[in-house]
Amino acid sequence: MTHTFSVLIVEDDFHVGRLHAGYVDAVPGFRALPPAPTAAEGLKVITAQRPDLVLLDVYLPDASGLDLLRTIDSDAMMLSAASDPQSLRKAMRRGALAYLIKPFSAETLAARLRGYARYRRLLAETGTVTQDRLESAWQALHPTSPTAGAKSNSATEIAVLAALATRGDQSAADVAAAVGISRTTAQRYLSSLADDGAIAITLRYGTTGRPEHRYSAAPS
Repeated sequence: MTHTFSVLIVEDDFHVGRLHAGYVDAVPGFRALPPAPTAAEGLKVITAQRPDLVLLDVYLPDASGLDLLRTIDSDAMMLSAASDPQSLRKAMRRGALAYLIKPFSAETLAARLRGYARYRRLLAETGTVTQDRLESAWQALHPTSPTAGAKSNSATEIAVLAALATRGDQSAADVAAAVGISRTTAQRYLSSLADDGAIAITLRYGTTGRPEHRYSAAPS
């Protein structure tokens, strides 16, 4: 079963919190928890529910979101109108994975969330992390534009989707053989399609060794 990332939004403006929760819920593989309106409420939810990702505003009625960021042991991104260099640098020093300056579009946040999903997947694999994998994880968190990495439906992508639609649950090697591309190329297309929610990923556990990723068309 594909993991669904839980996301807590800490935002004092009810309407903005609800808007951002809608942005999150629209991204396949992500689920927004009810927004927390204060730093104290956010800390309670983080402690009790351990969300995968916290989206923090700087300006909260009872404390700075930057101070809350320093106290939590959770993946976090800042979503704030605070655009002064001091706040930006402090957020990075305290571990923010990204910083989005309000206002931003739904697609801008969606791109960051898809990048976060790829970052988590890259660093969830077993074994020693290579520099190349680390660079890929870092780049996933920091796309150069809201649509970075997005591409039109190329012939190869269409062929990958067709292979999954006609043959069902498959490994990257199966897809590579069906389409006539290398396993590395197949893996790249499969990862991108999974980030966009176009396909589903499951794990198959064998008797020995690490689990194998299996891919299938996403349920409609």
